[in-house]
Amino acid sequence: MPDPETAETLEVTLPTEAGGERLDRALAAALPDLSRTRIQALVRAGKVSLGGRLADDPGKKVLGGEAVTIEVPPPEPALPEAEDIPLNIVFEDDDLIVIDKPAGLVVHQGAGNWTGTLVNALLHHCKGSLSGIGGVERPGIVHRLDKDTSGLLVAAKNDKTHRHLANQFADHGRTGDLERAYYALVWGVPLRPHATVDAPIDRDPRNREKMHVSKPGKGREAVTHWELIESYGPPKAPVASLIRCTLETGRTHQIRVHMAHIGHPVLGDPLYGTGYKTKSKHLSELARDRLEALDRQALHAAHLAFEHPASGEILSFDSDLPDDLRQLVESLQNLS
Repeated sequence: MPDPETAETLEVTLPTEAGGERLDRALAAALPDLSRTRIQALVRAGKVSLGGRLADDPGKKVLGGEAVTIEVPPPEPALPEAEDIPLNIVFEDDDLIVIDKPAGLVVHQGAGNWTGTLVNALLHHCKGSLSGIGGVERPGIVHRLDKDTSGLLVAAKNDKTHRHLANQFADHGRTGDLERAYYALVWGVPLRPHATVDAPIDRDPRNREKMHVSKPGKGREAVTHWELIESYGPPKAPVASLIRCTLETGRTHQIRVHMAHIGHPVLGDPLYGTGYKTKSKHLSELARDRLEALDRQALHAAHLAFEHPASGEILSFDSDLPDDLRQLVESLQNLS
């Protein structure tokens, strides 16, 4: 278990263009992993120093260019409870478990999701063996999928496995054998058969629930490689396409943000594809019905490969499109 007395110290220099902004707003833009509400609480608790002096007012106007130090205490969540939730187990041994997660299943506990999560399910299935692995908030979890993204996910059963897998995911396959690939149904058809989106991602200052592509020099590095699998609709005016994405980084909503950034948002995406709803008029009645029934982004984690921490063997797994996406594809293939 992590030491509850240990706090994380963050240091950041505010950009000069932040001059005149509120302290909490400037810090939220500079530190996308902390919400503005969390930053306000830390300021009021005396955990923030601005230019070497204690800051106690979240609304204080900053000059821009100041050095900021933030002491972030570790979270103190309620210990998650084990729950008997069915799991689609692809592989399991004494060290790890690979799950094919259905859409709708939340991975981690959080506001509004204290029960019914993958963590709750794993604690029950693994009968307490995950206790302490990765901390009480996310025992055994080394990566995540959005609630409404389906597909493959691995969790560790012991500390050694957790550290080994966490290092592989932190490396993103640059020097090791980790592979992650996703299938996404997107609006329109890219002009090229394959390409790379290399664009930093940051939290959207206008909507804290969203991420966005930020200006060069801001945000966190994000790289997505994609290739066109097939397109749907008339050859001269295709409506949608199926693409395969592989990740070189692992940012929040990365594929969804990057595909929207290049003008091809994921079908059914409630955050990044809302401006493309009118395109559904080009679908058949059946395709429209199936897209509406999908009620989620059309994104599936289809491939996962990594080195087994104990044996050194390369484990590779593939997951077919779930029924809701398969049926949507079938209706799109019938467009003419």
